[in-house]
Amino acid sequence: MEHKHAQAEQANPGLIAGLLGITRNLLGLIINRIELASLELSEIGGNLVRFLVLFTLAAIALWFAVAFWAVLLVFLAWDSWGWKIFLVLGAFFTIATAAIAWYARSLLQQGKLSLPATMAELRKDRDALL
Repeated sequence: MEHKHAQAEQANPGLIAGLLGITRNLLGLIINRIELASLELSEIGGNLVRFLVLFTLAAIALWFAVAFWAVLLVFLAWDSWGWKIFLVLGAFFTIATAAIAWYARSLLQQGKLSLPATMAELRKDRDALL
C-alpha cells in the first residue's frame, strides 16, 4: 500500500511541474503575441497619422484648386454657355468625387490598417491548441 502511495507522490510533482511548464509557455506565448500586436499597432498609428496629415493637406490644396479653376471656367464660359457651365462643372466634380471615394475604399480594403502578422500568428496558435 505504501508503495502505491509513494508512486502517486512521485507522479504528482511531475504532473505539477508539467502543468507549470505548460502555463509558463502559454504565458510566454501570450506576452509574445501582445508585443507583436503592440509593435504593429505603433506602426499602424504612425502610418495613420501620416495618412491623415497628408489627406488634410491634399484636401485643402484641392479645395483651393477647385475654387480657382471653377471660377476661371465660369468666367470664361459664361458668355457662350450661360448657366449650363454650372451643370457641366457639377457633373464633373460629382464623377471626380465618386472616383476618389472608390480609390480610397480600395486602399482601405488592401489591409493597410490591419494587423496581418498578429492575426496570422493568433490563427496558428488557435489551430495548434485546438
